[in-house]
Amino acid sequence: MLLDLSKLFGKSKTSKDVAKERLKLVLIHDRANVSPEFLEMVKGEIIKVITNYMDVDESALDIQLTRTKSEEGDRIVPALVANIPIRNVKNSGK
Repeated sequence: MLLDLSKLFGKSKTSKDVAKERLKLVLIHDRANVSPEFLEMVKGEIIKVITNYMDVDESALDIQLTRTKSEEGDRIVPALVANIPIRNVKNSGK
């Protein structure tokens, strides 16, 4: 089941935006050999953890699987790239 946070927060997507997002998920699946559902599950878990500590702009959140060179530089490996706009850091209790 895909989690559509835009419905939860009242921002509706155009059909163009939905198609673009689906295409991204298909490309990510091909690159990293993971399902779009798996990527959405990871995204949801990342949001859940981060929101314990920060108020983030979920509508501008961008998490992608891409490919990059390994640290050894001899092969290409999957990489998780996240752009998470932070609105506010929650009180750390200190």
